[in-house]
Amino acid sequence: MVPPTLRQLRYLAALHDHMHFGRAADACHVTQSTLSSGIAELETILDARLVERTRRSLWFTPLGEQVVKKARTILRETEELVELTQAASDPLTGVIRMGIIPTIAPFFLPYAMSPLRVAYPKLKLHLREQMSEILCQELHAGELDVLLYALPYRCGDVHEEVLFSDPFVAAYPPGDAPLPDMVRTEDLNGETLLLLEEGHCLRDHALAACSLPGIDPTRSILGTSLHTLVQMVDNGMGMTLLPEMAIAGGILSGTDVQTRPLSGTAPARKIGLVWRRNSARQTDFDLLAGFLRSWHARRRQPIFS
Repeated sequence: MVPPTLRQLRYLAALHDHMHFGRAADACHVTQSTLSSGIAELETILDARLVERTRRSLWFTPLGEQVVKKARTILRETEELVELTQAASDPLTGVIRMGIIPTIAPFFLPYAMSPLRVAYPKLKLHLREQMSEILCQELHAGELDVLLYALPYRCGDVHEEVLFSDPFVAAYPPGDAPLPDMVRTEDLNGETLLLLEEGHCLRDHALAACSLPGIDPTRSILGTSLHTLVQMVDNGMGMTLLPEMAIAGGILSGTDVQTRPLSGTAPARKIGLVWRRNSARQTDFDLLAGFLRSWHARRRQPIFS
């Protein structure tokens, strides 16, 4: 049997992504008839119906779903073969697709990207901001190469490289007084605590780090983003826990929110770089992790003197 071509597999994966022949053809930069012919040829080679279609809709057969999954693996491994040779000759060059969570992206990227471009001018970093769960799915699907998010997080068979710790800070409404120089975590149980909605790993990390596993629903209010939480605190709705990274990144600018360090060993989340285990670009990612770790160590200034 003549084996399928990579082009045919790309057409099939694109059709599965877009579930529309025209949009899939545009994504592959070919005509719709070319894409349709390529998939028909693939079905002939495999002697199997992969896609059912009517004038108004299309869907993949159960076998088609299995073939798409295998096709993505083949395409990803082919890309990694090329990346392996490229990385060996010229590390941290070409495109790296990085996923990053919303509670890191706006406070880390504006400062890290410029020195990274200077150090590795041939690197093209394509960024995608999304929740951890979705980023992990896209990493294993081969749509992303590496992730920057907060640990711990269950992401399957991946390699995790811890970069640095990001301590939590207590944030109070303006006028709340008297505030102690340092806040004990046990004192937070009596507060109206503002938290991010379910699905944000920062919520779970903050509660775990501060030994607050239980939440009283009558004494907690949920927000959609860190910026929203800050505005709620500034308007006297309660207090919250903010990562030091966000405060250093200017999230409190224009507000009268008061901040205090947490007593004892500072509760913190760990920021890490994550990639598929045995990735062909492991050398690149090791270099990237080392750069981000050393850059943060040089730049970080404690927010409390």
